[in-house]
Amino acid sequence: MSPNLVIFVRTILMYVIVLAVVRIMGKREIGKLSPFDLVVAIMIAELAALPMEDPKIPLVHGLIPIGTLLVAQIVFSYACLWSRLARNIVCGRSSILIREGKIDHREMRKVRYNVDDLLTQLREKNYPNLADIEFAILENSGKLSIIPKGDQRPLRGSDMGLKISNDGFPLPLVIDGQVQDDHLHSARKDAAWLQQELSKKGVSSLKEVLLAFIDNSGQLHVHLQQA
Repeated sequence: MSPNLVIFVRTILMYVIVLAVVRIMGKREIGKLSPFDLVVAIMIAELAALPMEDPKIPLVHGLIPIGTLLVAQIVFSYACLWSRLARNIVCGRSSILIREGKIDHREMRKVRYNVDDLLTQLREKNYPNLADIEFAILENSGKLSIIPKGDQRPLRGSDMGLKISNDGFPLPLVIDGQVQDDHLHSARKDAAWLQQELSKKGVSSLKEVLLAFIDNSGQLHVHLQQA
């Protein structure tokens, strides 16, 4: 086998393995990187690159460390799940930078967070005026969570004495011409109903449908494929 073909095969194999490892690690690691998650992600990327770049390095020399990191990640994740102490050590703790409208200078120094950083993130959250903030919390992911003062929060229906029904969650019933049976069952509809509703909208074949979803009121919305 030629060296180029070996590298190609190794690359595809490592891609599949790393993808599987990330999926096993769970959705939390994809959506939110704690310090431990970031370290694991960087190390896995480096370990996966070595066997791909140098065919002389046995593939198993990359697989064993990646497998070890996967096991360590799962063990630490369960430890964090059951122990608050472990969670604080591995993931860290959130820091309150603004408390009751006042900047906590001591906490900002502890997390090495300067005023410019704070003002920048407040502007990014559409709160340019510091006087509008009741609490600002620096999360483990590095994002800033903001709780505005009572007179600055968005108006809600309950503030006006209105009882507003929930919008619910729109369920996609057809995606790219394929019926989503689980969503159809969740909507308490069947294939006959779907076909009937599509016919009412002038749709003769599922292949014509790019997206069809049902809203909370039971109305079907259809977007057709473009020629």
